[in-house]
Amino acid sequence: MNVLAFASRKGGAGKSTLAAHLAVHVYRMTRACLLVDDDPQGSLTLWNELRAEYALPLKTVKRGIAHIVKKAERRGVKWIFIDTPPNASVSVIEAIEAATLVIIPCRLGLFDIDAVQETIAFARQVGTPYAVVINAAPPKRQEIEAPAVASARSYLAHLEVPVWGGQITHRASFLLALGEADGVKESMSDPCSAGEIAGLWSAIEKSVKVINGARDKAAMHRVAA
Repeated sequence: MNVLAFASRKGGAGKSTLAAHLAVHVYRMTRACLLVDDDPQGSLTLWNELRAEYALPLKTVKRGIAHIVKKAERRGVKWIFIDTPPNASVSVIEAIEAATLVIIPCRLGLFDIDAVQETIAFARQVGTPYAVVINAAPPKRQEIEAPAVASARSYLAHLEVPVWGGQITHRASFLLALGEADGVKESMSDPCSAGEIAGLWSAIEKSVKVINGARDKAAMHRVAA
């Protein structure tokens, strides 16, 4: 089982939005996934309730994230998507500790880029792999990134922070799909948005495969030792 924690101390970074769109993408391929809404704002819960009979499996945190993860693993859940609040609460720490990979959405403002460093620092402290996803970015022009995106990448590279090679572009279709209780892969009103979500998911799958492979090798080493 794999756990993705969407975390950032900055409110409005896009944690709930990315979690929803990615979960729909995965749910269309396999129903063995679970949403965990740990944000008191309850955005994921609201969106999922609007889906009515098409709602995804969802849990809110009552007895701790570790408890939810253990129960989900026993039920055969393959992917867990945890939406966290924009703070450094105990539950955020639990989510990062439980995660296979921490997804850190980041807009391009100075305050946004600065805010991700706290999440990165804790992920590094507990040894959880993480990656920054540039979100709400200006559109590319002739496949060339906007200067603000290039500048953010350069700064994060200086900090030795892994950043997804793609971007989630600022498009109304992401919000419109959620307003209709859909994901962009379901509405298909904007193939570009759907393609970005598919590209991000492909990168996540590859990263998780590498992470799990490294852990398996480490376990084999300990057994051999």
